[in-house]
Amino acid sequence: MVKSVMHNVSDTARWVAEYRARESARPDALFRDPFAAGLAGERGRIIAEEAKRSFGNGWFFIARTKLIDELIAACLDEGCTRVVNLAAGLDARPYRLDLPPDLEWIEVDLPPLIEEKDKALASETPRCRLERVPVDLADTDARGAFLARTLGLPGRTLVITEGLLLYLEHAQVRELTSQLRSHGARWWITDVVSPAVVKLSDKASRKNNAPVTFGPSDGVAFFERGGWRVESVSTQLSAAARWKRLSPLMRLLALLPEPDPRRPGRAPWGAVLRLRN
Repeated sequence: MVKSVMHNVSDTARWVAEYRARESARPDALFRDPFAAGLAGERGRIIAEEAKRSFGNGWFFIARTKLIDELIAACLDEGCTRVVNLAAGLDARPYRLDLPPDLEWIEVDLPPLIEEKDKALASETPRCRLERVPVDLADTDARGAFLARTLGLPGRTLVITEGLLLYLEHAQVRELTSQLRSHGARWWITDVVSPAVVKLSDKASRKNNAPVTFGPSDGVAFFERGGWRVESVSTQLSAAARWKRLSPLMRLLALLPEPDPRRPGRAPWGAVLRLRN
Protein backbone atom coordinates (compact mmCIF):
# COMPACT_ATOMS: atom_id res chain seq x y z
CA MET A 1 0.00 0.00 0.00
CA VAL A 2 1.30 3.45 -0.92
CA LYS A 3 2.08 5.50 2.17
CA SER A 4 -0.02 8.65 2.53
CA VAL A 5 1.65 12.05 2.46
CA MET A 6 -0.75 13.05 5.24
CA HIS A 7 1.13 12.36 8.45
CA ASN A 8 -1.63 13.05 10.99
CA VAL A 9 -4.90 14.89 11.61
CA SER A 10 -3.12 18.26 11.66
CA ASP A 11 -2.32 17.79 7.97
CA THR A 12 -6.04 18.05 7.19
CA ALA A 13 -5.55 21.80 7.83
CA ARG A 14 -3.27 21.97 4.78
CA TRP A 15 -5.77 19.94 2.77
CA VAL A 16 -8.63 22.32 3.61
CA ALA A 17 -6.45 25.39 2.98
CA GLU A 18 -5.64 24.10 -0.50
CA TYR A 19 -9.34 23.90 -1.36
CA ARG A 20 -9.87 27.41 0.00
CA ALA A 21 -7.09 28.54 -2.33
CA ARG A 22 -8.68 26.82 -5.31
CA GLU A 23 -12.07 28.35 -4.57
CA SER A 24 -10.51 31.79 -4.14
CA ALA A 25 -8.96 31.54 -7.62
CA ARG A 26 -12.36 31.09 -9.29
CA PRO A 27 -13.96 34.12 -10.97
CA ASP A 28 -17.21 33.24 -9.19
CA ALA A 29 -15.58 32.48 -5.83
CA LEU A 30 -17.91 32.12 -2.85
CA PHE A 31 -15.21 33.69 -0.66
CA ARG A 32 -11.74 35.14 -1.08
CA ASP A 33 -8.87 33.84 1.02
CA PRO A 34 -5.60 35.38 -0.23
CA PHE A 35 -3.65 33.58 2.50
CA ALA A 36 -4.83 30.04 1.76
CA ALA A 37 -2.30 29.10 -0.93
CA GLY A 38 0.65 30.13 1.21
CA LEU A 39 -0.71 28.34 4.27
CA ALA A 40 -1.43 25.14 2.31
CA GLY A 41 2.01 25.08 0.74
CA GLU A 42 3.25 22.36 -1.56
CA ARG A 43 2.24 19.69 0.96
CA GLY A 44 -1.35 20.90 0.84
CA ARG A 45 -1.40 20.69 -2.95
CA ILE A 46 0.06 17.17 -2.90
CA ILE A 47 -2.41 16.02 -0.24
CA ALA A 48 -5.37 17.39 -2.23
CA GLU A 49 -4.24 15.60 -5.38
CA GLU A 50 -3.67 12.35 -3.51
CA ALA A 51 -7.10 12.53 -1.87
CA LYS A 52 -8.93 13.48 -5.06
CA ARG A 53 -9.74 9.89 -6.02
CA SER A 54 -11.41 9.19 -2.67
CA PHE A 55 -12.91 12.60 -1.83
CA GLY A 56 -13.51 14.31 -5.18
CA ASN A 57 -13.19 18.05 -5.68
CA GLY A 58 -13.62 19.06 -2.05
CA TRP A 59 -17.09 20.54 -2.48
CA PHE A 60 -17.90 19.67 1.16
CA PHE A 61 -14.97 21.79 2.40
CA ILE A 62 -16.00 24.72 0.22
CA ALA A 63 -19.64 24.54 1.33
CA ARG A 64 -18.63 24.17 4.99
CA THR A 65 -16.37 27.21 4.82
CA LYS A 66 -19.03 29.42 3.24
CA LEU A 67 -21.79 28.24 5.58
CA ILE A 68 -19.66 28.91 8.65
CA ASP A 69 -18.73 32.36 7.32
CA GLU A 70 -22.43 33.19 7.12
CA LEU A 71 -23.20 31.84 10.59
CA ILE A 72 -20.35 33.85 12.12
CA ALA A 73 -21.79 36.99 10.56
CA ALA A 74 -25.20 36.15 12.05
CA CYS A 75 -23.70 35.76 15.53
CA LEU A 76 -21.89 39.09 15.19
CA ASP A 77 -25.19 40.74 14.24
CA GLU A 78 -26.67 39.30 17.44
CA GLY A 79 -24.00 40.78 19.68
CA CYS A 80 -21.13 38.28 19.73
CA THR A 81 -18.07 39.81 21.42
CA ARG A 82 -15.68 36.85 21.41
CA VAL A 83 -14.94 33.98 19.03
CA VAL A 84 -13.08 30.89 20.25
CA ASN A 85 -11.95 28.66 17.38
CA LEU A 86 -10.97 25.24 18.73
CA ALA A 87 -8.56 23.29 16.49
CA ALA A 88 -8.30 26.39 14.30
CA GLY A 89 -5.72 24.79 12.04
CA LEU A 90 -4.72 27.11 9.19
CA ASP A 91 -7.97 29.06 9.15
CA ALA A 92 -7.53 32.72 8.13
CA ARG A 93 -10.92 34.21 9.01
CA PRO A 94 -9.51 36.87 11.37
CA TYR A 95 -7.61 38.24 8.36
CA ARG A 96 -10.18 37.87 5.59
CA LEU A 97 -13.63 38.45 7.11
CA ASP A 98 -15.21 41.86 7.71
CA LEU A 99 -14.94 41.91 11.51
CA PRO A 100 -15.38 44.58 14.21
CA PRO A 101 -11.91 45.76 15.28
CA ASP A 102 -12.79 45.29 18.96
CA LEU A 103 -13.90 41.67 18.47
CA GLU A 104 -11.81 39.24 20.51
CA TRP A 105 -10.80 36.17 18.47
CA ILE A 106 -8.93 33.29 20.12
CA GLU A 107 -7.44 30.45 18.09
CA VAL A 108 -6.55 27.19 19.83
CA ASP A 109 -4.46 24.33 18.45
CA LEU A 110 -1.39 22.20 19.05
CA PRO A 111 1.83 24.14 19.75
CA PRO A 112 3.66 23.17 16.49
CA LEU A 113 0.73 24.32 14.34
CA ILE A 114 0.40 27.56 16.31
CA GLU A 115 4.11 28.24 15.84
CA GLU A 116 3.94 27.51 12.10
CA LYS A 117 0.96 29.81 11.66
CA ASP A 118 2.56 32.62 13.68
CA LYS A 119 5.55 32.56 11.32
CA ALA A 120 3.48 32.30 8.15
CA LEU A 121 1.27 35.29 9.01
CA ALA A 122 3.79 37.37 10.95
CA SER A 123 3.71 40.22 8.42
CA GLU A 124 -0.10 40.29 8.12
CA THR A 125 -2.52 42.33 10.21
CA PRO A 126 -5.73 40.72 11.51
CA ARG A 127 -8.96 42.68 11.37
CA CYS A 128 -9.76 42.13 15.04
CA ARG A 129 -8.00 41.42 18.35
CA LEU A 130 -6.39 38.06 17.67
CA GLU A 131 -4.74 35.73 20.17
CA ARG A 132 -3.38 32.22 19.62
CA VAL A 133 -3.24 29.78 22.50
CA PRO A 134 -1.37 26.44 22.32
CA VAL A 135 -3.53 23.73 23.91
CA ASP A 136 -3.65 19.99 23.30
CA LEU A 137 -7.43 19.58 23.07
CA ALA A 138 -7.05 15.83 23.61
CA ASP A 139 -5.74 16.61 27.11
CA THR A 140 -8.92 16.67 29.19
CA ASP A 141 -7.44 18.71 32.03
CA ALA A 142 -5.75 21.27 29.78
CA ARG A 143 -8.87 21.69 27.68
CA GLY A 144 -11.12 22.05 30.70
CA ALA A 145 -8.85 24.64 32.30
CA PHE A 146 -8.69 26.68 29.11
CA LEU A 147 -12.46 26.61 28.57
CA ALA A 148 -13.22 27.50 32.18
CA ARG A 149 -10.81 30.42 32.05
CA THR A 150 -11.88 31.73 28.63
CA LEU A 151 -15.62 31.09 28.48
CA GLY A 152 -16.03 32.46 31.98
CA LEU A 153 -14.97 35.94 30.88
CA PRO A 154 -17.64 38.66 30.43
CA GLY A 155 -19.25 38.88 26.99
CA ARG A 156 -21.07 36.73 24.48
CA THR A 157 -18.86 33.94 23.20
CA LEU A 158 -19.17 31.92 20.00
CA VAL A 159 -17.25 28.63 19.86
CA ILE A 160 -16.31 27.13 16.50
CA THR A 161 -15.28 23.49 16.05
CA GLU A 162 -14.88 23.24 12.29
CA GLY A 163 -13.67 19.81 11.24
CA LEU A 164 -12.83 18.81 14.82
CA LEU A 165 -15.63 16.54 16.05
CA LEU A 166 -15.21 14.17 13.09
CA TYR A 167 -11.94 12.93 14.54
CA LEU A 168 -13.05 12.52 18.16
CA GLU A 169 -14.61 9.52 19.91
CA HIS A 170 -18.25 9.79 21.01
CA ALA A 171 -17.28 10.03 24.68
CA GLN A 172 -14.92 12.92 23.91
CA VAL A 173 -17.64 14.81 22.04
CA ARG A 174 -20.10 14.25 24.88
CA GLU A 175 -17.58 15.68 27.31
CA LEU A 176 -16.87 18.70 25.10
CA THR A 177 -20.60 19.26 24.64
CA SER A 178 -21.03 19.40 28.40
CA GLN A 179 -17.97 21.61 28.96
CA LEU A 180 -19.00 24.23 26.41
CA ARG A 181 -22.48 24.41 27.90
CA SER A 182 -21.45 24.50 31.57
CA HIS A 183 -18.72 27.10 31.04
CA GLY A 184 -21.12 29.47 29.31
CA ALA A 185 -20.59 29.54 25.55
CA ARG A 186 -23.54 31.42 23.98
CA TRP A 187 -23.35 29.90 20.50
CA TRP A 188 -21.63 26.87 19.02
CA ILE A 189 -20.98 26.38 15.30
CA THR A 190 -19.93 22.90 14.30
CA ASP A 191 -20.24 20.29 11.58
CA VAL A 192 -21.53 16.76 11.95
CA VAL A 193 -21.89 13.71 9.71
CA SER A 194 -24.00 10.55 9.76
CA PRO A 195 -22.72 7.04 10.51
CA ALA A 196 -22.91 6.32 6.79
CA VAL A 197 -20.27 8.97 6.07
CA VAL A 198 -18.01 7.51 8.75
CA LYS A 199 -18.37 4.10 7.13
CA LEU A 200 -17.88 5.37 3.57
CA SER A 201 -14.74 7.30 4.48
CA ASP A 202 -13.26 4.64 6.75
CA LYS A 203 -10.69 3.11 4.41
CA ALA A 204 -9.50 6.38 2.88
CA SER A 205 -9.44 8.32 6.15
CA ARG A 206 -7.43 5.62 7.93
CA LYS A 207 -4.99 5.44 5.04
CA ASN A 208 -4.56 9.19 5.39
CA ASN A 209 -3.81 8.86 9.12
CA ALA A 210 -6.91 10.91 9.95
CA PRO A 211 -9.66 8.38 10.78
CA VAL A 212 -13.17 9.80 10.90
CA THR A 213 -14.86 8.36 14.00
CA PHE A 214 -17.75 10.57 15.15
CA GLY A 215 -21.07 10.20 13.35
CA PRO A 216 -24.00 10.08 15.80
CA SER A 217 -26.92 7.89 14.76
CA ASP A 218 -29.33 10.48 16.18
CA GLY A 219 -27.78 13.38 14.28
CA VAL A 220 -28.55 16.80 15.76
CA ALA A 221 -30.50 15.18 18.61
CA PHE A 222 -27.10 14.25 20.05
CA PHE A 223 -26.52 17.93 20.86
CA GLU A 224 -30.09 18.50 22.03
CA ARG A 225 -29.66 15.74 24.58
CA GLY A 226 -26.61 17.63 25.77
CA GLY A 227 -28.68 20.72 26.53
CA TRP A 228 -28.18 22.69 23.31
CA ARG A 229 -30.90 24.18 21.11
CA VAL A 230 -30.44 23.62 17.38
CA GLU A 231 -31.02 26.98 15.67
CA SER A 232 -30.05 26.01 12.14
CA VAL A 233 -29.14 22.91 10.15
CA SER A 234 -27.52 23.52 6.74
CA THR A 235 -26.55 20.44 4.76
CA GLN A 236 -23.33 20.74 2.80
CA LEU A 237 -24.74 18.80 -0.15
CA SER A 238 -27.71 21.09 -0.68
CA ALA A 239 -25.54 24.18 -0.20
CA ALA A 240 -22.96 22.94 -2.70
CA ALA A 241 -25.76 22.18 -5.17
CA ARG A 242 -27.17 25.67 -4.73
CA TRP A 243 -23.75 27.17 -5.35
CA LYS A 244 -23.03 24.88 -8.32
CA ARG A 245 -19.99 23.15 -6.85
CA LEU A 246 -21.05 19.52 -7.41
CA SER A 247 -20.02 16.95 -10.00
CA PRO A 248 -22.79 15.60 -12.29
CA LEU A 249 -23.17 12.47 -10.13
CA MET A 250 -23.40 14.46 -6.91
CA ARG A 251 -25.96 16.80 -8.51
CA LEU A 252 -28.18 13.75 -9.04
CA LEU A 253 -27.76 12.71 -5.40
CA ALA A 254 -28.66 16.22 -4.29
CA LEU A 255 -32.08 15.79 -5.90
CA LEU A 256 -33.02 13.07 -3.41
CA PRO A 257 -35.04 14.04 -0.31
CA GLU A 258 -32.87 14.97 2.64
CA PRO A 259 -33.05 12.64 5.67
CA ASP A 260 -34.44 13.66 9.03
CA PRO A 261 -31.51 15.45 10.77
CA ARG A 262 -32.49 13.67 14.00
CA ARG A 263 -32.60 10.26 12.31
CA PRO A 264 -30.23 10.30 9.33
CA GLY A 265 -30.34 6.50 9.15
CA ARG A 266 -28.20 4.97 6.43
CA ALA A 267 -28.06 8.13 4.34
CA PRO A 268 -24.67 9.77 3.70
CA TRP A 269 -25.49 13.10 5.36
CA GLY A 270 -23.45 16.00 6.67
CA ALA A 271 -24.43 19.42 7.94
CA VAL A 272 -23.21 22.61 9.55
CA LEU A 273 -25.08 23.49 12.76
CA ARG A 274 -25.61 26.60 14.80
CA LEU A 275 -26.41 25.71 18.38
CA ARG A 276 -27.45 27.98 21.25
CA ASN A 277 -26.83 27.34 24.91
